[in-house]
Amino acid sequence: MVTDLPNLLPFHVIQYKYFQFLPSLGGSFKSIWNKRMVNSSSSEAIPMEKALHATICFLLHENFGLPLQMEEVPAAPNEGISLSALRSQFSVNGEEGPKYGFDGSKYHYGDGTSVASQNSSQILTGYDTLDVGPNYDFYANTNAQGRVRRSRPSLFQLHSNIEVSSTHLASRQHTSPGDKPTRFGWVKGVMIRCMLNIWGVILYLRLPWITAQAGIGLTWVIILLSSCITGITGLSTSAIATNGRVKGGGTYFLISRSLGPELGGSIGLIFAFANAVAVAMHTVGFAETVQESGASIVDPINDIRIIGVITVTCLLAISLAGMEWEAKVLFFIVILVSFANYIVGTIIPATPQKQAKGFFSYQADIFAENFVPNWRGPEGNFFGMFSIFFPSATGILAGANISGDLKDPTVAIPRGTLMAIFWTTLSYLIIAATIGACLVRDASGIMNDTLAMSSADSCQGLACQYGWDFTDCITNRTCTYGLSNQYQSMSLVSGFAPLITAGIFGATLSSALACLVSAPKVFQCLCKDNLYPVIGFFGKGNGKNDEPIRGYVLAYIIAVCFVLIAELNTIAPIISNFFLCSYALINFSCFHASITNSPGWRPSFRFYSKWMSLLGAVVSVIIMFLLTWWAALIAIGIVIFLLGYVLYKRPSVNWGSSVQAGSYNMALSYCVSLNQVDDHIKNYRPQCLVLTGPPSCRPALVDFVGTFTKNLSLMICGNVVTVTTQNTMSIVDFTFHVTWLNKRQIKSFYHGVVANDLRTGVKMLLQGAGLGRIRPNVLLTGFKRDWRKDKPSCIDNYIGILHDAFDLQYGVCVLRMREGLDVFHVLLQYTFIYHCFLLLQLTLGLRQAQRGVSTPVSPLHPLYFVLVIVDPDAMVTEPQPQPSTVFQSQQGKKTIDVYWLFDDGGLTLLLPYLLTRKKRWARCKVRVFVDVEHLVMTVSLFSDRLVTFPSKCVFVHQTLRQIRLNEVLQDYSRDAAIIIVTMPVGRRGQCPSALYMAWLETLSRDLRPPVLLVRGNQENVLTFYCQ
Repeated sequence: MVTDLPNLLPFHVIQYKYFQFLPSLGGSFKSIWNKRMVNSSSSEAIPMEKALHATICFLLHENFGLPLQMEEVPAAPNEGISLSALRSQFSVNGEEGPKYGFDGSKYHYGDGTSVASQNSSQILTGYDTLDVGPNYDFYANTNAQGRVRRSRPSLFQLHSNIEVSSTHLASRQHTSPGDKPTRFGWVKGVMIRCMLNIWGVILYLRLPWITAQAGIGLTWVIILLSSCITGITGLSTSAIATNGRVKGGGTYFLISRSLGPELGGSIGLIFAFANAVAVAMHTVGFAETVQESGASIVDPINDIRIIGVITVTCLLAISLAGMEWEAKVLFFIVILVSFANYIVGTIIPATPQKQAKGFFSYQADIFAENFVPNWRGPEGNFFGMFSIFFPSATGILAGANISGDLKDPTVAIPRGTLMAIFWTTLSYLIIAATIGACLVRDASGIMNDTLAMSSADSCQGLACQYGWDFTDCITNRTCTYGLSNQYQSMSLVSGFAPLITAGIFGATLSSALACLVSAPKVFQCLCKDNLYPVIGFFGKGNGKNDEPIRGYVLAYIIAVCFVLIAELNTIAPIISNFFLCSYALINFSCFHASITNSPGWRPSFRFYSKWMSLLGAVVSVIIMFLLTWWAALIAIGIVIFLLGYVLYKRPSVNWGSSVQAGSYNMALSYCVSLNQVDDHIKNYRPQCLVLTGPPSCRPALVDFVGTFTKNLSLMICGNVVTVTTQNTMSIVDFTFHVTWLNKRQIKSFYHGVVANDLRTGVKMLLQGAGLGRIRPNVLLTGFKRDWRKDKPSCIDNYIGILHDAFDLQYGVCVLRMREGLDVFHVLLQYTFIYHCFLLLQLTLGLRQAQRGVSTPVSPLHPLYFVLVIVDPDAMVTEPQPQPSTVFQSQQGKKTIDVYWLFDDGGLTLLLPYLLTRKKRWARCKVRVFVDVEHLVMTVSLFSDRLVTFPSKCVFVHQTLRQIRLNEVLQDYSRDAAIIIVTMPVGRRGQCPSALYMAWLETLSRDLRPPVLLVRGNQENVLTFYCQ
């Protein structure tokens, strides 16, 4: 059977381990079909699927001379079932390719390095070992740059007697590492990056104004509250980031790999959008500074728009040119110089020109006056100021975004992030206190507004104490200077104003540049995960660094659109809600990962608290609504909409999220709690063990049981693989069967076992399937249609399975359909077409390859084939069709005819009721037939049908009953949607298996509707009482 075609090289690798009949081909593959057809009844007959694969393999051998590896895997002596002997000696091709292989002369790893040479004189003894020490490569998901990834030895290598060369063992123990890429420390890699992202336009242009509005005291509260949220988020980020390496994608990667794609995908879009909008916010701040510096083009608003668009365009060019880090170093130095310039300016005595604008150096009276709030304008409230300030506290995730480029992420991320939060918070507190102690709220800036002696009594404002009278502008609200009126107050206070302007340029441009780079990176990571349609266009990378050029253009367009708003106080609250939403989910991710107690949650950073993370998440959500309730609703609405979309689409990703761990904890807790209460009849549910074999081979049986068990009770698809199958791949890797069930939207488990025979395997399933009280109580199987042609022992095994189920207090159901249940022949035809297509591809590819190949095919060349065949149980390893069945269609206004012939506890009545609860069967009418004793006729009427039984047979009456019942079913239920009949029970040891099969055959033959034979375990499953 073909395995993992899309993941292989140009030519497919088929693995085959029992090709012992190939030498008998004698130059023509026709003999294999002749042997199949002529000896179809003998023990030497070759199964059809083997013949099919052998034909294709032989064609490859004859046409292209491809070597065929023929090797018989012997069973372990003196052992009943040796699973290790049945397993393939070759690893299944996964996402990372085969880990171990054999090329005819030597064993080798997936990377091509030799493990053992058959010609070597050194042979492993029982005391030798291939074990290797722990290595990072064994646990990594990606290859380390500059060297080939290694893989640990397989179990086959460790416990098998293979020949090993000492040279190879020495080479495996001494692997020279490649050149290590450049790594950053915690200062350069985390702290500086975070500080540059945190310092921005709000620091220079809005913090003095917020201080005038809220006062120094409440401004400190706003700063500390923002720092608490970012600090808690920083601790949560440190914990998540140190639980494993973080790739590109920042917040999206953290949340999606922790909480799963449902919340991770939605917050990835929000965070990328917020960063794109943040580019506009910082750019508008930069444009305001340029415009207020005297650069007038049209009018103030349009000037900001023109300057902003030009600035964003220049930043896009810098990003595409790869000069981001060099620009950040320059910006950081400029910001530090501007801070020093500001502190020096507060100490220098005020000049008359500065005094006219409200600056009087450090004064206790001014500090006391400005310590209390003085709300003005529509934003004049605490949460209005908080919404404007909070974007200046964001940017703490810059270090976590590049954790893979850090020397020691477990130290660098916590230390760098928390130090950045500490220093930026301290700088905010100092600037708010110093500027509030030096500058009054209102000033006119007119040199002639000095205090005259005649107006001393009527002077208003604190400036009166320092010889200045700003009463007129205060009364008329026409003051143009002071904390409440001038955004550029830091330039007034500083020692040299152009340095503050340079600092504004550095802070705004560095933050805008960081956001412009991070937004496409986050969006690219989201696009590559294929969670949402259409957006994959923007995930394509270019160049050696995989730069998302299309993502840059998209972020540029979004930034330009918001730049056109040209109002900083309008843009900031929008960003605040999106960042608060991101931080809430980061904190909740840390809390959820901690509360689930998953062994995979092992952060090296220990200084965090799950309850503090929960508090941070709750506070962030509350503040979202207190800031701008409509923006909070929009953000949460977007999250819910995208969450619903991912839940509906169910993308095929598995990141080991904490949601999965939480689901396991809940399921385990509920399963254990069920053991504390005894079962009650009212809570009875038919929990079904369905003998489907490979589920794809009997879709009708799967669909029927899935109809009444979906969202109601347990369904387990059981598969028994016998030893004669010589293959256990379908049991070892059951993912293919589960994938088929999921694709068919069947809510069922899959359980496979390996046994000597079918009956033994079913016994194992009957006794071992399920968990606690969630275990099967009804066995469903298909009707054995070929019982007349089969061996008597097979009939005994089939009837014995029913008796075994009764012994274990199972109810038993047998489903029979006129066209049969097994669709293996359909899958075989599909597989033949599929393999013919493969053969065509191989033919074209090999001919092209042979044109350029003058040397013999090397064992390590892609043209070398190792052929392996598997049984029908493993057919679902290929792309399988989804055949439609009658149970998938609407049943309309047909009837469900129930023949309750014997009281079996009520299972015969319960199953049709459960069917009518489903939409496809809801319009069907249930008809119950109870009294049928009068339908049984005398022996003389059916004497011609009883010629095969002795005249004195004690089962004649029962046989006649089945004949007459079949006639009744033909008369009354020919147009029914399904017929449900109470199944007769044959006494073990008295009723022959063949006779019992004849009863079931007679009862259900020649009926157009599906027939379900039901027999409960003689215990009540229905009750008419309340208790």
